[in-house]
Amino acid sequence: MVATARVAIVIPTWNRSSLLARVLADLGRQTYPIERVIVVDNGSTDDSAAVARSAGAEIIALGVNAGFAAAVNRGIREADAAEWIAVLNNDVTLEPDWLAQVMARVGDAWFATGKLLDAGAHERIDGTFDELCRGGCPWRCGHGRLDSELWNHPRSIQLPPFTAAIFRSDLFQRVGLLDEQFESYLEDVDFGLRCAALGLSGLYVPEAVAYHAGSATLGRWHRETVRMLARNQLLLVAKHYPPDWIKRYGRCVLVAQILWGLVALRHGAFLSYLAGKIEGMRAFRAARGKHCVNFPSIIEFPAIVERSERQIHELQSLTGFDLYWRLYFALT
Repeated sequence: MVATARVAIVIPTWNRSSLLARVLADLGRQTYPIERVIVVDNGSTDDSAAVARSAGAEIIALGVNAGFAAAVNRGIREADAAEWIAVLNNDVTLEPDWLAQVMARVGDAWFATGKLLDAGAHERIDGTFDELCRGGCPWRCGHGRLDSELWNHPRSIQLPPFTAAIFRSDLFQRVGLLDEQFESYLEDVDFGLRCAALGLSGLYVPEAVAYHAGSATLGRWHRETVRMLARNQLLLVAKHYPPDWIKRYGRCVLVAQILWGLVALRHGAFLSYLAGKIEGMRAFRAARGKHCVNFPSIIEFPAIVERSERQIHELQSLTGFDLYWRLYFALT
């Protein structure tokens, strides 16, 4: 157990002060000592800043909504004197021993995440850890499944969701901060791929339980959510796929992106999906040129993504295939 480690908490927030108040109250009940709580306010127009101050948190006011990645990066820079930095969404609530469970088990891992349950249906998994298919679409493993023994075993992980996770502060010196080009969504998958390329792995700690409302600020199928997800899927390809990616993964990418577009259509968000793809294609060449030269993940990516896709297939097989993944694997 890391008994004396200094831990700082970073919470990016944008409105929904009632959510922020709950997570700050939960932090006050943690059984493991917390050195600092830093709330980075992305230009909230409600009383979020006042709520943070009244709870004893430090507040960094950005003045505008610069996106999740920029807010997290600002908090990490402020907290770099801590040994560990936990990043929490404002729509997360925590069991009182969440941090203690993580710190008791993290060992030599570079980062750790726990079990996220659905805030509205505690018997269901909201998420555990992320995996990525060859088509450029990730799966938050366990999402929507009933909580069961399958999700109660610790395991080494590659891609930590930044919804509720903790990191060694010097990891950011080695890997860099979040890529602010992503704004919000999939910036954590990009970060995890960079960690995996350098052989820096983390740990899933099922004993550390939290609850997630899920896209509580905008909504899961809000047009901006869909636009950014659609764009950022292409940015993942641009940044991490090898030079021969069209020959090697082109079919998988095409299938995954079309299927995701059909899901967006079903939710009435197809125009936002198209807008995101157009934006991603416009940014593709610049993103690829910036990151491909001597970038470790270009060399390591095939082994990383193929191992990750096998994990998706295995977990889907054990818990019942979602239609999206059934079609993806049938077509690829």
